[in-house]
Amino acid sequence: MDPASWTFAILALAIIAFISGKVPLAIVSIGVALALWATGVLTIGEAFGGFGDPTVLFIASLFVVSEALDATGVTAWLGHQVVTRAGKGRARLTVVISLLAAVLAAFISINGSVASLLPVVVVVAVRARIVPSKLLIPLAFAASAGSLLTLAGTPVNIVVSQAAVAAGGREFGFFEFALVGIPIVLLTVAVVAIGGGRLLPERSPDHLGSLAPDPREHAQLLRSSYNVQLDTEMLFSAQDGVAEVLVAPRSTLIGRTVYAGMTTRDENLVILAVRRGEDEGPNASHGAGVAGSLQLRAGDAVLVQGPWAALTTYTQSPDVIAVTPPQTLQRAVPLGRGAKRALVILGLMVVLLATGLVPAAVASLLAAGALILTGVLTIPLAYRSISWTTVILIAGMIPLSSAFVSTGAADLVAGVVLSLVGSTSPHLALLVLCALTMVLGQFISNVATVLVITPIAVAIAQNLDLSIQPFMMALTVAGAAAFLTPIATPANLMVLQPGGYRFGDYWKLGLPLMIVYLAVAVLYVPLIWPF
Repeated sequence: MDPASWTFAILALAIIAFISGKVPLAIVSIGVALALWATGVLTIGEAFGGFGDPTVLFIASLFVVSEALDATGVTAWLGHQVVTRAGKGRARLTVVISLLAAVLAAFISINGSVASLLPVVVVVAVRARIVPSKLLIPLAFAASAGSLLTLAGTPVNIVVSQAAVAAGGREFGFFEFALVGIPIVLLTVAVVAIGGGRLLPERSPDHLGSLAPDPREHAQLLRSSYNVQLDTEMLFSAQDGVAEVLVAPRSTLIGRTVYAGMTTRDENLVILAVRRGEDEGPNASHGAGVAGSLQLRAGDAVLVQGPWAALTTYTQSPDVIAVTPPQTLQRAVPLGRGAKRALVILGLMVVLLATGLVPAAVASLLAAGALILTGVLTIPLAYRSISWTTVILIAGMIPLSSAFVSTGAADLVAGVVLSLVGSTSPHLALLVLCALTMVLGQFISNVATVLVITPIAVAIAQNLDLSIQPFMMALTVAGAAAFLTPIATPANLMVLQPGGYRFGDYWKLGLPLMIVYLAVAVLYVPLIWPF
């Protein structure tokens, strides 16, 4: 087969693998790069050139910046301050939650926005006597809309910006996306606020065990569980926290006598309370101010307090099993240690990106390095914060996008599209491209979808002698409209269980929203970025 035919075949197999869900995304992406080399479509350097692409470095370092805001409690603080003051009406809560999710997504990613606000929204919903299912799909959809506010909102924005340059156009500015992002956010908020009441189910979740607890409520729970007097306001702070652990089977702690007030041997944590295993009854506990001691057995519960770092080290010991990981609780402490440094570094990065003083990848790498050097994040935490699946997916799919251009496959598809829609209506060509992007985006990653459609859009723009800018921005809008299924985006999947949703619940609100996005992409975008 000729190179163009091989490229189509590899694309078809990749789409099948993506849709099946049986092959990890990273494996599919690596397989694409290997297949392009093995079939002779690309050289080995071209096939793996995506791993050295500045776009990939930019995206990877943004994950680190996002983690800093989350780990230091900036997002928790913002969420508590805004959402808890939103009142109790469903429509009003939906508007406030959606706007907040959109703003956060613009700077810390869609997934980071949803993950940080999810526990707060659930708590607020319960207090307002509203089932979470009325608020959580709007949370996910609004976060996707917010990704269109800035260059850093989603990897898709970065991909299309670089693609515009490669096609002879120009980069999009950091806040230039807001020209379409602000209308999209406002329209999304309006649709979910107005339609959410009728189109979303009123269904209770199966359980909420995976959510991060509010520190204040968690402190009250511990106080009741251990039947002891604990100062709930002093248990959690920016520097110190509390961890509840169970004595593990075959632990070296078994047989050791402990009592409230003593400290652990290595981490110097203070033992606040101890409790016999569940089989002994709820009252078999000793806490601060209570006389007596307890000889530890497997399954006994111990409540310890101390610095967050020491708590993390202690709970990673094979001698104990953490009931709730300290890292989870620390993220929920508003404006914790390093929050001010994280905000300053974020502000400087935004200035560099907005002014274009340095390339985008350099600005984000400088920010990530500064967060580590100033002690906001450790190197292991920075590594763990990066979504390596996303990085590998993009790095592996960039060569496929290049192959579409170099083999002439993009020109072939562009020719088919133009033969169907003609060369007199660029809006019609844009409509076809956006509709195709939206359909594929329901089944495979929006990044992978845009990487596949981009060279086709470039070929059409060049054949019609049109500016590439409206095509690239329209693809960004279409790529964000993944609303029909819970598997369309990680954010959609995050709210599935906490909201008690079923697979068919998403399209009822998602379909009208997709029509709005399609109209914006085809009709509004060319007004701002003319053909």
